[in-house]
Amino acid sequence: MNWTVSTLGATVERHGLIQSGPFGSQLHQSDYVNDGIPVIMPKDITEGRVDTETVARVSEETATRLSRHQMRPRSIVVPRRGEISKRALVRDDQAGWLCGTGCLQIVVEGTPMLPEYLYYYMEQEQVVRWLEQHAVGTTMLNLSASIAADLPVRYPVAEAQVRIADILSAYDDLIENNRRRMALLEEAARQLYREWFVRLRFPGHEHTRITNGVPEGWKKKHLSDLADVNKESLSSSYDGEISYIDISSVTPGSINETTHFNFRDAPSRARRVVKHGDIIWSCVRPNRRSYAVIWQPPLNLVASTGFAVITPTRVPTSFLLQASTTDQFVGYLENHARGAAYPAVVASDFERAEVLVPRRALLAAFNDVVEPLLTQAHTLRLQNLQLRAARDLLLPRLMSGEIAV
Repeated sequence: MNWTVSTLGATVERHGLIQSGPFGSQLHQSDYVNDGIPVIMPKDITEGRVDTETVARVSEETATRLSRHQMRPRSIVVPRRGEISKRALVRDDQAGWLCGTGCLQIVVEGTPMLPEYLYYYMEQEQVVRWLEQHAVGTTMLNLSASIAADLPVRYPVAEAQVRIADILSAYDDLIENNRRRMALLEEAARQLYREWFVRLRFPGHEHTRITNGVPEGWKKKHLSDLADVNKESLSSSYDGEISYIDISSVTPGSINETTHFNFRDAPSRARRVVKHGDIIWSCVRPNRRSYAVIWQPPLNLVASTGFAVITPTRVPTSFLLQASTTDQFVGYLENHARGAAYPAVVASDFERAEVLVPRRALLAAFNDVVEPLLTQAHTLRLQNLQLRAARDLLLPRLMSGEIAV
């Protein structure tokens, strides 16, 4: 099979495009509105896709003014500062959205390289390393259109690119399907909690007296009455391998990756012992909702001291997970956060938080429904880890031609 070796800039020179988003002087904070045309920022690029829940928006008038920065279908958007190894393939229904100030748009439509192929090509370890080595900046990496244009690329004929992309995307389609199923399971648990414990439409509510918003037999308690916070930490004398959860690896409701270390080589913050049923909450910038539930973990799982580790003692994890992630609870954390640049809460803030606790029988009934949902979501999450591992094993072999297609 013949392979073409070139640079990204030479490949897109005639028909493609490498373009950064608008300068800060062109797009101001005052331009953002609640409803309008989405603007893709680095924070919105996650797991190879654009997270539509976090995206900011501008008016159609502003989007028209910045029309040269509109995203084209099947283009690739990458951060040009910070986590420059991330990227997303723009879907047809996202065409017309704006490339944000902190991003680059790469268009290869009409060139010898297919967008789907480039998307996977850029995931290779050596490509990520090249971008990081050629980016400028020390505290934060910065990528320019000219640097991206110098990226070495290697690609086979179009038919082979299609086959390679199809093989890899089959894994990603399964991963995305599992992700959606997990989201549905999590939403089902969230809605049941709201129905029973926020709207107070729990079984038997018709016959329960409610005084000042509190049903008879229910009690408001501090979280410290229901759980331990930061119960256990590894001592500095520990010797062995650990699987480490860093704050950056946790997004709302999900641990996206763990890193394996010999404890002696691990970051000094790798101290919090976590066990099945624990809930971890990032103490820094609680508005980002970086939390996750620990479910059937390996015995050597350890979290950063930047997390508050909540260990339920008097209520089920299924209940406390929902209670500690409501808008009201997050608002409480935000109001108690200290610091300007990095607003953060501490363990005692969690301990003082109030939780409305129902009767024991209702807790048990809720747990009977929701705990199996947590287990199902965990099973799907493990499947995704296995699918990613298999895909990551195939990717470099397909891209090198070691595996013929």
